[in-house]
Amino acid sequence: MSATVRELNQHFIDLWWESDTRLPDLGPLYTARAQTQNEKQLGGLLDQVERMLSDPPRGREEVQALQGRLGAAFRCLAEEALGFAAGQLDILPSQALSDVSEEFVRRARAFDPDLSAEDIYQAGRNAWTANGLQWLLGLPVQMTPSILAYSLLYPYTDNYLDDPAISAARKLAFNERFRGRLAGEAVAPADPYEQVIFDLVTMIERQYPRPAFARVFESLLDIHHAQGKSLKLMRRSAAPGEVDVLGLSFEKGGTSVLADGYLVSDSLDEAQRAYSYGHGIFAQLLDDMEDVEQDSGEGRLTLYSQPAGHWSLDALANRTFHFGRKVLMGLDCFDVDESVRELIRRGADLFLVDTIGRTARHYTPSYLRELEAHSPFRFSYLNTKRNDLFRRQGSLVKMIETVLRFQR
Repeated sequence: MSATVRELNQHFIDLWWESDTRLPDLGPLYTARAQTQNEKQLGGLLDQVERMLSDPPRGREEVQALQGRLGAAFRCLAEEALGFAAGQLDILPSQALSDVSEEFVRRARAFDPDLSAEDIYQAGRNAWTANGLQWLLGLPVQMTPSILAYSLLYPYTDNYLDDPAISAARKLAFNERFRGRLAGEAVAPADPYEQVIFDLVTMIERQYPRPAFARVFESLLDIHHAQGKSLKLMRRSAAPGEVDVLGLSFEKGGTSVLADGYLVSDSLDEAQRAYSYGHGIFAQLLDDMEDVEQDSGEGRLTLYSQPAGHWSLDALANRTFHFGRKVLMGLDCFDVDESVRELIRRGADLFLVDTIGRTARHYTPSYLRELEAHSPFRFSYLNTKRNDLFRRQGSLVKMIETVLRFQR
């Protein structure tokens, strides 16, 4: 662990324990009538999405017309149901992010036509984070070779390390060769699959020559080190306190987005580094909260899966609200309008509320009632709509594949 990561990780661990466990003020309350009206709007948007998936557009003109209709419907929902102001939405780089997402899909498919929709979606989530940092830093929102390469690295390495047909010894040997390649050592790939991973590192090196951009490669080694340590979280029978779940989770999440930050700009200042690291931690917490059922079933230790089934997660969720707000206060280090910073913070609260509604059995009924009153939609409505859409369309991956066909 580099000194920078050690200091940042400890800073955010301290911030976590300083965060309150009482429910924060979540803003406006929604009456049952208001929720019903909002649900009608959301239902209309979802009906359009379902028609798109059932009868995909043919040709570029139909795609553009559909994108326009969906964009208008989503904007109306954002303003009228979610309470975002038109001025806030106008400042966001929506078109640039849409364009760069299309480019990412095209370039990912050009690099490897056999990539699955699920892999592209996983990689794309990281690319969107990097593009968001570009915008916050006042840089052009674009798909650079290093963002593409870094985003693709982890579907490849994750798929390898998760493959039950590959022995633990081979995985450890691969991890060591991969570390050496990230460190700039002359390491020969063991097979064609490994060659692809090394080629992605080469793409980063071409944009950022090692002698001039040492921090870029230090950040890549930091996340590699954190991911290796996070294997300790795969211990179903570990007793409380036996594994440093908090520290390992924070290090894994923080280093992932700090690397994005350095791949976007090698001249991050101290506040920007801290925000990037904190953003990564908060994103990791949101993923872990959303995946509590899957993590519990697979024996993966997270802050949420470890107590799940033994205690309610009410107080833990409250701490997550407060911690996330403290992290997002770091947006003040970027030259963006305060109204947009407020939109991002409000969006994070709404996402957390929705995540809790999706994993309701881990929370007390009184807590869920209190949170649902701050949701534009009833939890039961959202869960039913999600289940109906996925059941009729097959799976999330099928939906992604349909969308990806538009970009071919």
